This record gives sequence, structure tokens and C-alpha cells, in this order.
Amino acid sequence: MVEHAEFLKAGKEPGLQIWRVEKFDLVPVPKNLYGDFFTGDSYLVLNTIKQRSGSLQYDLHFWLGDESSQDERGAAAIFTVQMDEHLQGKAVQHREVQGHESPTFLGYFKSGIKYKAGGVASGFRHVVPNEVTVQRLLQVKGRRTVRATEVPVSWDSFNTGDCFILDLGTFSFPQNIFQWCGSKSNRQERLKATVLAKGIRDNERNGRAKVYVSEEGSEREEMLQVLGPKPSLPAGVSDETKTDTANRKLAKLYKVSNGAGNMAVSLVADENPFSQAALSTDDCFILDHGTDGKIFVWKGKGANSEEKKAALKTASEFIDKMGYPKHTQIQVLPESGETPLFKQFFKNWRDKDQTDGLGQPHISGHVAKIEQVPFDAATLHSSKAMAAQHGMEDDGSGKKQIWRIEGSEKVPVDPATYGQFYGGDSYIILYDYQHDGKRGQIIYTWQGADSTQDEIATSAFLTVQLDEELGGSPVQKRVVQGKEPPHLMSMFGGKPLIVYKGGTSREGGQTAPAATRLFQVRSSTSGATRAVELDPTASQLNSNDAFVLKTPSAAYLWVGQGASNAEKSGAQELLKILGARPVQVAEGKEPDNFWAALGGKAPYRTSPRLKDKKMDTHPPRLFACSNKSGRFTIEEVPGDLTQDDLATDDVMLLDTWDQVFVWIGKDAQEEEKTEALKSAKRYIDTDPSTRDKRTPVTIVKQGFEPPTFSGWFLGWDDDYWAVDPLQRAMADVDV
Repeated sequence: MVEHAEFLKAGKEPGLQIWRVEKFDLVPVPKNLYGDFFTGDSYLVLNTIKQRSGSLQYDLHFWLGDESSQDERGAAAIFTVQMDEHLQGKAVQHREVQGHESPTFLGYFKSGIKYKAGGVASGFRHVVPNEVTVQRLLQVKGRRTVRATEVPVSWDSFNTGDCFILDLGTFSFPQNIFQWCGSKSNRQERLKATVLAKGIRDNERNGRAKVYVSEEGSEREEMLQVLGPKPSLPAGVSDETKTDTANRKLAKLYKVSNGAGNMAVSLVADENPFSQAALSTDDCFILDHGTDGKIFVWKGKGANSEEKKAALKTASEFIDKMGYPKHTQIQVLPESGETPLFKQFFKNWRDKDQTDGLGQPHISGHVAKIEQVPFDAATLHSSKAMAAQHGMEDDGSGKKQIWRIEGSEKVPVDPATYGQFYGGDSYIILYDYQHDGKRGQIIYTWQGADSTQDEIATSAFLTVQLDEELGGSPVQKRVVQGKEPPHLMSMFGGKPLIVYKGGTSREGGQTAPAATRLFQVRSSTSGATRAVELDPTASQLNSNDAFVLKTPSAAYLWVGQGASNAEKSGAQELLKILGARPVQVAEGKEPDNFWAALGGKAPYRTSPRLKDKKMDTHPPRLFACSNKSGRFTIEEVPGDLTQDDLATDDVMLLDTWDQVFVWIGKDAQEEEKTEALKSAKRYIDTDPSTRDKRTPVTIVKQGFEPPTFSGWFLGWDDDYWAVDPLQRAMADVDV
């Protein structure tokens, strides 16, 4: 088969490429018009990413305009399959429908998408800038990604809930662009509309036009000359794409085969999380998340070529069969090229290590692509990215105050025992530090596994009270026993954070320690260590860690084959606190007394811990959340994370897997502020991958973001909030 000439240019280097289907041919779109789509056309969009291994990874989309013909749609689907074959089957294929695009797709166009009326069949072309001669009216919708749709130039197109851009083109002189804001439009929509209007001025007019912004009721004379007198306008209709979290967990897995010559679909599992072993390399599978608007097709390497080629067609037929909306998103994945969105439906997904470039986990285009930064204490203060990835606001050397909850009070803990926590207690830790010359404060609320419900509730109440006493600026972190973040572990002067099993440290209430005690010592990526007391049995051992075993007559420092130097030194510090002189025991060289103290030999974990691939398997994700109308809904922010994604009138969730941040904008509704912690817990509870319910939740307020939060965002500016983002955007437009 002769390959299309455009295929030879596809995916050669990282970046975005867009083609329009014109008369069964592919024609490249000029780069300065990326994000403009004619509603009568179909397009191919290829995004190429360079992986950390150096190999290239591809997301291949075909986009269907509402008014595109069946022939054009069919040609776009065929070109998609052929281009994937040219890319050796490595591309993740996506079907996109106008107005219902995936977050991956929307993430390529952070400044917005413009839907233009017409198409190639009616003679409309992607023209070069400065040639827009006709008047046009764009209706602007969306708080996260703007969709600007061309509508008739008439007051009949307007409503009070949206923003509109009246573009006079080169039809008039001067070439003015008028942005009109409905009285019920919100701040974030106005901000996005202003950015879009300025983009038209700069990219389509080469800066030769002026942008004017006016409010409903204060229309400029030039607008009224074009549109006539303003009539009474209807209210707007919300089209926000929000996910009801009740649907997040509802997925099914089907096997696809054409053994008898006909494509057949059979149910494999009707409830997630699924087992990865269910995916046979000789078959294709459909992961049905249609209740949430998504269908995934997984292509096994050994599946026959007919099944692979028919994947998109099979998914379309499946959508029809299930009665799902025509705009349901489709994602086609090659084996070993799975996206994080697909993996989240499986229990304990593991990537196979392969050398053909497909063994690298797929970096989804709709989530932030973060370059991993190794930990270095000497440069931590100057690297927000390092702080974020390793969970370290600073090196832990700041000032600490610790209280234990007793009844309805918080009682100071003796500084000599700082770093020692009892499972039967709850604690509040206030930490003061300096970062970039500014003072920061963190309130940790540590809740023991055996702490009473009354103590847990009191600890939460007293945390809020302390936050208010300190002016509302501290970062609040709720920590459940066993989920201590690296920064909390690092606060005790090189000694491990110690968690005693049960018991309490309060006066007169101490529980006598057991005669035989076993502690597991594990370090974080920053080298801080935690020592956790376990049941003293051999099955608790782990080759990746160091352990301390203390008996009435002896003490042992057991060093697993995979234990680090930090873990060994942490175990030695623990032994000093326990007042014991140990015998060091290497794994495999244990004396009989060691096994006898643990009740005899037993199997334990010896497989090496997977290298930290968290960033690939679970990249950071940002959501706006709402509890309005009694339903908890979330809306994902697409693309690389930037500071202007944080809407000041929202409560937002940043999920970095190890913890969930709740960011509270200063203009958020009071109800959303008070429900913020509940929203985070609801988010964790409804995660399709059955998240650990103990995942730490950190509450952050606008203007007081710690580096562990801000480091996930590209080019974070500490002074960004000093000027209102909407005022900043309007600085170079006329009102």
C-alpha cells in the first residue's frame, strides 16, 4: 500500500500537528490557526510526546464537526487507522465530537477552541491572518477550556449568562473587536473571554485591531450600529461538563472476538476494579465507562489484525448497542501503551518492562507532564518542583509545637518526646518555617488508628480554631496513622518519626509496652524515615526495609537486602530511643533466637519494590468541585497545570496520588468552603481505583500556597494574586 505523503511528516518530533479532511485528502492546517475548527469539517490531530526513555509516544485524535458529512467522517476514521499503522500501532486513538471533546484534546488548546461556521464543501478555508473580512459573532462558553462558537450576528443569539465577541473583521475601519459580558456571566468566564478576544487581536489581526470590553446595559455605540437596539434577553443555559461522582465507579469489561467471522462481545467482569490478568494479549477488550461518557478499546499485541483495525468501528457499534449518546468519547489503546485514565480501573496495575519503546507508561496528554527532579536538600529551598514531588516544604528544621488531645483540650507534649506518636492518641502539630523570605505555617492533625471518635472530632475542631487564631493563613494537613507525609517525617532532627502500636502517652494512661516488639523502618525519597510498630511475627518482614526486633533479652537490627543507608541509620536512632544495644543481622544470616522471638519462620515479602513510577502511573490532576444541588460533581482541568487554572471563585482539588490538596479560592461560596474537606473525602471514596481511604488531605487557601502545592504548576508566581487575574487580563484592552 502506498502511504499518504502527510504520514511521512507525522510524529517526527514532539509537538502538535493538525490536518483537515478535504475531498478524501489530508491538508495541514497553518500552525497559527491551531484551535480553529470549521463545524462542517473533520480533522486529524496528532500530539507527539518524547518519553523519558527518549522514545516517542502518540495521541491521535479524529475530530468530527456537527455538520460534517458521513463521507468526511468515514475518511477521518480511515485516515486515523492508517496513520496509526504508519506509527507502528503505538498511537492511542481518540474519537472527538464537537462540543464533547476529551480533556486530553482540550488540553492542547489552553487559550480556547473556536468553532467556525461552514467548511471545505462550502468553500471555507483556513485563511492566513488579516484576511477575516466578514463580521462574525462568537458565543463564549466554559470556565476551564473556552469553546467559542460562531453564531448569527443578531441579538437573537445573545443571552445574559454568557460572554460574546463581536468581531467586525476587516469589514470596518478601525478593525474593532467587542467583548460583551452578560449580567449573569461569572468572573472566570469573563477572564477566559478576554484572553480569547486578545488572542484574535494578536494572532488573526497581527495586533492591528482594538479590543473593547463592555457590560450588559453599557453597550458601545459601534455595537448597536451593527446589532440595532438591545431587546430583553433570555437567561443562559449551563453546558458545564461535570462528572457526577456517583458514576465514577460504574464500569464493565468486555472481550471482543471475531472467531466465527462476526464481531462478538462477551462480558468478562461487571464491576471494577478489574484484574490486569483478565486482559489477554491475544484479544481485544472494551472497557465500558459509558455511564461517565467514555469507552476504551484495548488491543492485545497478539490480536488478529482485523480485530485491531476494526477497534474504532466496534466501539461505535457498541455505543449504539448500549444506547449511549453519539458523542460518547472513544479511546483506543495498544497493549503497553495504556493511559492513566485506563489503568485507574484495575487493581494494582503494573507496567511490563519492555525495550521496544512501548514499555514506558503512557503520559496522558490531558494531565500535566512533569519532569522528575531528584531530591537534594542543599537546593530544596530554591526548587518548588522538588518540594512538590518529594512532599517537602523545607528541610524540616523549622520551629515545632505539638499538642496531644485530651478530652476537649489540647495539652502540650514534652519536647523531649517530639516525634513519638501513639496509636491511641490524636495530636496537633504547628510548624513555622521560612520559604523565599516569607513565613509559612502548617497545622498537622495526626489521628491515631486507635484514637476515639470523640478525640478525632475534637482534633479537627481545635485545628480549625487554631487556624482562625493565626489569621486563617496556615496550611492544614489531616494525617491518618500510617500515611505520614515526608515533611512530617523529616521534622525530628534526623531521628525517625516513631509510631507506637496503640497505647497513649498521656499522664497515668500509658500502656505497658509488649515484651517483644517489632518495628519496620522505611525512608521517603527525601531520606526521612518512619518507624512503625507491628505485630511481632516473621510474616511482617520485608526485604526492602530495615527492622528492629526487641525482646526481653536481646535486640536485633535486621537489614533487608534492599534496605537503604537511610533506613539503617533510622533503625539505629530508634534503638537509641528504645535504650537497646543491637546485634546487626543481615537477611539470610538470622540466628535461631531471632526466628524464635518472632514465633518461627514464615514467608514474607522478598520481591523488590517497584521503582517510583508514581509520576507516570498517577500524574497530578486538577479538578473543580461542587456540592451544589446536593450532588457532588467534579470537572477536570485539562492540559499542563498553570496558576491561572485556579479560579478564585472555586474550591479545587489537586490530586498528586500520595495526597489530595483542597485549594480554596477567596471568592468561593461559603458553603463550598465549609464543605471542602468533605468534598476531598468524597473524591477519594469514589475513585475508580479504590484509593486508600487514609490518603492525606491538605487544605490550602489562595495566597498561602506552600511549595509542595505550587511546585506542581508551571511557572508559579508568588506575587500572582497581588493583582486580580481579571484586572490583569484587561490591562491592555479598552472599556
